Amino acid sequence: MTVLHVAFKVAGAEYVLPASAVLHLESFEGATKVPGTSDFVVGLVHTRGQVVPVVDLRVRFGLAPVERSLDSRVIVVQVGSRTAGLLVDSAREVLDIEEDAFRDPPELIDDQAMGLIKAVAQTAERMVMLINLPKLIGETAHAK
Repeated sequence: MTVLHVAFKVAGAEYVLPASAVLHLESFEGATKVPGTSDFVVGLVHTRGQVVPVVDLRVRFGLAPVERSLDSRVIVVQVGSRTAGLLVDSAREVLDIEEDAFRDPPELIDDQAMGLIKAVAQTAERMVMLINLPKLIGETAHAK
């Protein structure tokens, strides 16, 4: 069975999220910083009548932040009752990926990536990493 995934890039690497978790994509025009939040929380944005916290995936992945470009996107996602925006370098593609194409990430990657990578898939032309979205924006991220 194939599942639709939204593909995006962060620092040249390609990642995917299940399309069912994605509400919409927005251009990034800045965010209002909130005192006391983690470094990876860019701040709040108002989008489609909703105030949404935005997580910079570069910083969340331990990479240096960069100047944002016209390609920068906020992917607004929802897991359970929690809604958040993911700031990525670019996002403009939907991929149809077979469920059985995904494999567990190698143990070293799983350990180093703090459990943020759920699986890895090799499509015909490239490798993509499936984000562990509940870990990224769910209760486990909230508890830290």
